[in-house]
Amino acid sequence: MTTLPLILGFLFCLVIGVPVAIALAGASLIYVMVEGAQPHLVVLHRMIGGIDSFPLLAIPFFIMAGSLMNSAGITNRIYDFALALVGWLKGGLGHVNVVGSVIFAGMSGTAVADAGGLGNIEIRAMRDHGYSVDFAVGITGASSTIGPIIPPSLPFVIYGVMANTSIGKLFAAGVIPGLVMALTIMIMVTYYAHTRGWHRDARFSIVNLWATGKRAFLPLLTPVILIGGMTTGIFTPTEAAIAATAYAILLGMVVYRTLSLRKFVKVSLETAETTAIILLIVAGASIFGYLITLTKVTDNVSALVLSITEEPWVILLLINLFLLIVGCFMETIAAITILVPVLLPLMDRIGVDPVHFGLVMVLNLMIGLLTPPVGMVLYILARVSGISFERTTRACLPFLIPLLLSLALVTYWPGMVMFLPNLFYK
Repeated sequence: MTTLPLILGFLFCLVIGVPVAIALAGASLIYVMVEGAQPHLVVLHRMIGGIDSFPLLAIPFFIMAGSLMNSAGITNRIYDFALALVGWLKGGLGHVNVVGSVIFAGMSGTAVADAGGLGNIEIRAMRDHGYSVDFAVGITGASSTIGPIIPPSLPFVIYGVMANTSIGKLFAAGVIPGLVMALTIMIMVTYYAHTRGWHRDARFSIVNLWATGKRAFLPLLTPVILIGGMTTGIFTPTEAAIAATAYAILLGMVVYRTLSLRKFVKVSLETAETTAIILLIVAGASIFGYLITLTKVTDNVSALVLSITEEPWVILLLINLFLLIVGCFMETIAAITILVPVLLPLMDRIGVDPVHFGLVMVLNLMIGLLTPPVGMVLYILARVSGISFERTTRACLPFLIPLLLSLALVTYWPGMVMFLPNLFYK
């Protein structure tokens, strides 16, 4: 059996605008029917089997938790606390943007929720304080990519299922790289602040820090509850997602009373719609990945790459370049579900831990969110800021520098990535 018709069929469907999930399942079904090597019902069985997974239950709950936090106005409390914490630095609101994203990352797990929720507040505030729209958009785009790296993370859930890897270890592995990303972005903000003569945007006040800290205390407990619960074994990542949703409902409806029943119903419907799209992609990718494995494409890819070089650092460089290109043209969830079965055996051959590779893959694809033509965060920022897509792309371009530096550290310093997983999951 040759896999060429399968891959060409899938690419043709993408080119003519067929949704990714249908392209994956449709190309697989046509391939099975033409080749006749497998019963036709294997397509349905594999698709159903692909989504019949307990960890995938985390998807709707993490999505819903982030949406509820946004709808309940909790992002305003986070922003005010970040402003009191680092707003007194030169280029203060740039630093606030990054710190706010780090905090919100521990609640949402997606870059889109960060850019659309917290980003709206940040861009408006930076405009009011005299920052250029381009800088505000660029720093917001860069900081939003931290969201899926610091746990909880929706892409890590998908990767963990596809790679049969501990989601808890992936969550633990993302903490230090996420903080490194924040640090490199803040260094760039500091450079801009000193070269352009920016002033401080707020005075440091212990009283204000205490007051905003009290207002944000309960939301700030969210990542503590999630990460603490998972590392101590109180609940699994899937149960953590349910806990995050329940906590968001408690804060929004009972404590702050900012979440109405109408908002809750709206968030629930949006969550169901988003979850259905993601699970359709996972189902389609399950049969596609099965056929890819069956026809030994993974072995052929490994053999091809190893025939070029056997140096692990060169192979990782080639994989990074490939994933950066893929991120320009393919949505994150689709890219993970399609490429993990192909690339993971190669990583195993060169001795790269699947948890380490998960960080490398997800970070590459997060950078892809800031690159055209498919960069989802670019479209959201263009809508939020009211500027053109082209201008948004140019605004985000300089901030790829700290993100690529972080990618290099994550790729070639596995000890940094694996420190917490090895510490908590012995």
